[in-house]
Amino acid sequence: MFKQYKLKNYRFRLIAYVVILCIIGVMVVGSAKPSVQNKQIVGLIGGLIAMVIISLIDYNTILKFRRPIYLLAVVLLAVIFIPGVGDNTGGATRWIQVTSSFKFQPSEFCKILLIVFFAGFFMKYQDQLNTWKTLAFSLILAGIPLLLIVKEPDLSTTIATTMIFITLLFVAGLSYKIVAGVLALGVPTSIIGIILILKHALPLNEYQYKRIYSWLQPSKYADDAYQQQNSIMAIGSGQLWGKGLNNSSIASMKNGNFISEPQTDFIFAVVGEELGFIGCVIVIVLLLLIVFECILIAKNAKDLGGRLICCGMAALIGFQSFINICVTTGLMPNTGLPLPFVSYGLTSLMSLFIGLGLVLNVGLQARKYHGLGDIE
Repeated sequence: MFKQYKLKNYRFRLIAYVVILCIIGVMVVGSAKPSVQNKQIVGLIGGLIAMVIISLIDYNTILKFRRPIYLLAVVLLAVIFIPGVGDNTGGATRWIQVTSSFKFQPSEFCKILLIVFFAGFFMKYQDQLNTWKTLAFSLILAGIPLLLIVKEPDLSTTIATTMIFITLLFVAGLSYKIVAGVLALGVPTSIIGIILILKHALPLNEYQYKRIYSWLQPSKYADDAYQQQNSIMAIGSGQLWGKGLNNSSIASMKNGNFISEPQTDFIFAVVGEELGFIGCVIVIVLLLLIVFECILIAKNAKDLGGRLICCGMAALIGFQSFINICVTTGLMPNTGLPLPFVSYGLTSLMSLFIGLGLVLNVGLQARKYHGLGDIE
């Protein structure tokens, strides 16, 4: 399980990017909601410890347990529907109430579990990946947890998890002919889907329709669009350098409570308002650097399983960041996804650190090049 690794192969650069981003997150969360800042600090320290421990465990050993890992993911997603176990908040059952002051969100942790499972699954069946039998089986295996997440309901996490699965499928070696065929069907299907949404003809929840309509016509659906519109104004009001952390300006959107729960899904609005354009750029650049480092480690991974773990984490951080920032800036309909390493949320933070621990272990076992075409 544990191997002897060389310290020089440890990706300290990746850790530095993550720690800097988390420190910014702690400061911004503290400004958005001071009462949860200490919890975020505890999550950061606990996450770093978990990351270091997991980074020293051979990821191939973990991949051997892919079946129980998949089963754990499904059980965690299913158990929240047991009366008395799942916590229903705002009409959605997404949490397991562990104690009176601590809730656990299975879908966040399950993203990592599914990355690990499919990394092992696709590595085992890489030679049969482009057969209909393997593709159908992988779609069924992905569909079960996705349906459970949809049932919560949590459409945003469903979309993010789907994008992660598609990325893993592509990196595993999906035939370009199949990709082209899916795109040929996907584009007209998407157009039809948009038309059906506008005609209110898809089986979506009413609140989901309201979010789409309020995004398309914010003036007509002002009551449902206020959160997103206020987020846009908050980011714009920060201008170049922002109003400063923990400012007491009465013109602040955050201070005036015009953005509900700013410490979670709309944390980027607080970044924009208090740290300005410069702060937003720093956060985005750090996220891009983390994604880029994961891809670099994937490039030098010794096997397909390691490559998939790294690309899965890159997809998770990349897509989730993209969606969160698009929502807070009004480029997408309002949907709840935390900004990786910045938003408040211990489940999300710990899950990300666990995933990065696996990425670091892949980096510790990278291929060694001794010459042209010579790989150890």
